[in-house]
Formats: sequence, structure tokens, C-alpha cells
Amino acid sequence: MKNFVLMLGLLTLMVSCKEEGKNEEKVAEIPVQEVKIARFDQKFFGGKAEDLPQLKAEFPYLFPKDNEDAVWIEKMRDPFQLKLYEEVQKKYPNTNKLEDGLENLFRHIKLYYPEFKEPKVITLVSDDLETKALYAGDLLFIPLSLYLGADNYLYEGLPKYQVKQFVPEQILPDVVTSFSEDKIAPPQDRTLLSLMVYFGKELYMQDVLLPDATDAVKIGYTPENIEWANANEEEMWRYFIENKLLYDTDPKLPGRFINPAPFSKFYLALDNESPGRIGRWLGWQIVRSYMENNKDVPLQQMLAMDAKTLFENSKYKPKK
Repeated sequence: MKNFVLMLGLLTLMVSCKEEGKNEEKVAEIPVQEVKIARFDQKFFGGKAEDLPQLKAEFPYLFPKDNEDAVWIEKMRDPFQLKLYEEVQKKYPNTNKLEDGLENLFRHIKLYYPEFKEPKVITLVSDDLETKALYAGDLLFIPLSLYLGADNYLYEGLPKYQVKQFVPEQILPDVVTSFSEDKIAPPQDRTLLSLMVYFGKELYMQDVLLPDATDAVKIGYTPENIEWANANEEEMWRYFIENKLLYDTDPKLPGRFINPAPFSKFYLALDNESPGRIGRWLGWQIVRSYMENNKDVPLQQMLAMDAKTLFENSKYKPKK
């Protein structure tokens, strides 16, 4: 019996790899415009006050009309902003690797969204910790100052669970997250399941658009976090079921299992070992199970599906 199960698993893996191979062949043939990143960070912080009129003409969307020139001149000279700029230049003397990665990502997007138009990509220096890579249709903004590496001295004092995502590898996942926002149906209710599935869909978008990325990179975990989640999947799921959490609307649940945090809160001994946002990871496994068992369902149809329907048709079972 064990041999049969093993053979079945191997056959499933072979079929999956074959399908992925066909997709990658299609992707390689999709034409995209060459990505040439506009280094606004260099033009602004490497420029002078007299350069402002030219910068405003080239990047009008970055200069709100209500702000006087004195605001921008002060920003050009701000000591902390200049430190950020200095670190960005050290980490990203060029953006060749990022440009290649974006071109590959845009090809994958066009496979599923043929009408997609490549945006103009602009790099920034910013001290806004909440706004990372931002896709805005014709424009894609990437604040390189939020991807300097978790060990950068300028991040000292910030929460470690937040800083571990301030790495270059997170740029493309963050781009996909921003791109996905208007592609995924918002939660229809306030149940924990709806939130889990919503973020599970968001992570599944990374499966299809960033197939070469590791699970750790996609969700912003360490490899050890992923190992822990895999090892404890059955126990976590049992906890959710026994405590009837899936359809619970307790406002404390997002803070325990969905929102960024140093760890998830089961109120058990395993909490300190758990990564934060584990509800998103479980939602990801549910969505993966649904797509594995419903291969004829297009990506866009799945993204529009309500959480309850998706879950009930996912045949999800945690790995033992």
C-alpha cells in the first residue's frame, strides 16, 4: 500500500512538473518591453535645488502641487534621508538584476493577463516603513531604502519580524502583492476563514507569477519558519477546527493569526516557535489544494470565488 501511495505521489509530481515546464516554454516566448528603471533616487538626492523644475517635469506625480519648493529642498538636505540614499547606492549601484527579474515577472503576468501593459519602473528613497513596492497601473514605485538587507544599521531598533522582510529578495514578491490587490475578490464577511483564503489567494498569485521563488521568499518567512509550519500543519489545523475558529468573527483573531507579528498566538507552548501570520500560510495551503483538485478552473475564476465555496471544494487535508 505504501509503495502504491509513493508511486501515485511521484506520478502527480511528474505531471505537475510537465505542466509547469509547458508554462515556462510559453512564458519564454512572450514579448515584453525591455525594463529600464528610472533612478529617481539618484536624480533627486544626487541633484541640486536648481534641478527641481526639470525633476518636476519628468516626475510630476511625485511632486504634490500643494508643496512649495522649500519642502523638497529641505528633503534633499535631510540627514537621515541622505543616509538612506547613501546605503541605497552601496546596495544598488546598478539595477541590472532587478530589471531582469521584472522582465521575467512581466512575462508571467502576461501569460495570465494578456492585456497587461508594462509599467514605468521608478526607484525611490523613502522613510515610510508601511509603503513598500507599489504597483499603480502605468507606474511601479520601488523604495529601495526598504530593501537594504535585514542587517543594515539603519534598521536598528525596528521589530525583527518586520526587518527580516527588508531584503532584496522581497522586492518581486511585494510587487506581486501590490499587483494582486485589485485582482482578488475582497472578503465577503469578517470570518477568519475569509481572511485566510484572501491572503492565501494573494500568496498563490506568487506561485504562478514567481514560480522560481522559494516559499520562504514568497511569504517573507525564514526557511526555518517554513519548516516549522510544515511540521506543525496538522496540529495547527486541529486547533482551528476544535476551537471552531474558521467561521468565527472575533476581532482579536486577525491580530493572532493574520496581521504581521513576531509570532502567532495559539496561547500554547508552541507560540514562541511559531512565525507570525500563520493564518495566511494555512489559507495558502487551502488555495493550493483547491487548485490542485480543480485544475480546470481558471486562475481568475478562483480569485473571484468566495472563501466558503473555495474551502468546501478544496478537499484540503493537512499533511501528517
